[in-house]
Formats: sequence, structure tokens, C-alpha cells
Amino acid sequence: MKAFDWIALSFCACFFSAVAVAHVGHELSVPEESATVGATAQPTGTRDAKTWFTDTLLQDQNGETLRFYSDALHNRVVLLNVIFTHCNDACPLITRKLKEVREVLGDKANGITFISLTSDPLRDTPAVLKAYTLKQGVDDPHWLFLTGDKAQIERVLGRIGQIVPTPEQHSTQLIVGDVANKRWSKIRPDAPAAAIAQRLLLLTMPVAGR
Repeated sequence: MKAFDWIALSFCACFFSAVAVAHVGHELSVPEESATVGATAQPTGTRDAKTWFTDTLLQDQNGETLRFYSDALHNRVVLLNVIFTHCNDACPLITRKLKEVREVLGDKANGITFISLTSDPLRDTPAVLKAYTLKQGVDDPHWLFLTGDKAQIERVLGRIGQIVPTPEQHSTQLIVGDVANKRWSKIRPDAPAAAIAQRLLLLTMPVAGR
């Protein structure tokens, strides 16, 4: 394996566990992160991405059933975050920030998939998520809002380092990744929209030597 073939999936357990800064208190800041982009972590293993993230079946805001890895992640540059639609403070603020990020990206936005996972699957049905996207002005084919059975959502959230006893206890951090090249990092949600967009654009660029 070449030196740049990093972020294997056994590493993900360590990396994503570091992401779990609670939403309790509805804070937007994540003290241990820099104001823009968190440092990219180094590899410690070689597990397969599909095996790690799983092909758990989820539903998007249009009621379509998707396999989490194969349909939502595979070969994409992605930004993942966790929300719940009954949140009245941090979640809509972050959603509006991410809408601004897509506006900054302009015509590049269509090459980047945003994935917002609910931490409240019992209430956030596909229809509820659809209404949320319309209310927030983010009904976009390149922005997936995902829900599912409670066990399905808990499984997927666990794979990105989120153990969520209640909907409010999710992390507000953003996770960005170039899935094909196994490059991942995390960003605090109060980073400037331009900085988040820049990091995503960097992930769309070819990896040297490939």
C-alpha cells in the first residue's frame, strides 16, 4: 500500500469516535477544532469501506430506499451531518450554513453530495424530512436527508462515531470525505461557508500519483 492510501476503515472507529461532541445545550462550537478545518487523521488499518459503513437500508426525503454505502457514499465527495427536524436552534442554523456552502460552490456543488442523517427517526419520516427541506429551501437532488428504522439509523450513526441516546445528543460537527480515495476530515459548523467549500473542492481534486 502506498503512503497516500490512508484512512482505512479500522481507523474510522478511532477517527469518528473523536467526532462525538454532543448537541446537548444546542451549541454550535466544537472547542477542540480549529476555526476552519480539523486536521486530517492518519491511517491505522486496511478494512474495506463498504464493510465498515455498511449497506444499511435507509430512506431519503422522497421516500426512496437507499443502501448507505453503495448508493449514498460510494465514489463520492460527501459532507455528512446529523440533524433532527424538531430542533429549533442549532440544526436549522447549520442547515442554512450548508445551504450557503452550496451557493458558494456554485456549479461545482452538483459534484458533491450532502448527507443529513436524522437522530430522531421515530418522528422524522421521509414526509417530515421533505417538509423540512422545503421549509429550509434545500430540496436538492444532491442533498440527501436520510431516515429509517431506529435500529438502522443507530447502526449508521454508530459507524460515523455517533452514539445518540436522545435526538439532542448528536454531534454538530461536519464530516467531509473523498470516499474513493479514503480522505476524511472534520469541520466545526461555525467555520465560514467559504472555508467549508474550499475544503470540499480540495477533496474533488485528483490525488497525486494516481
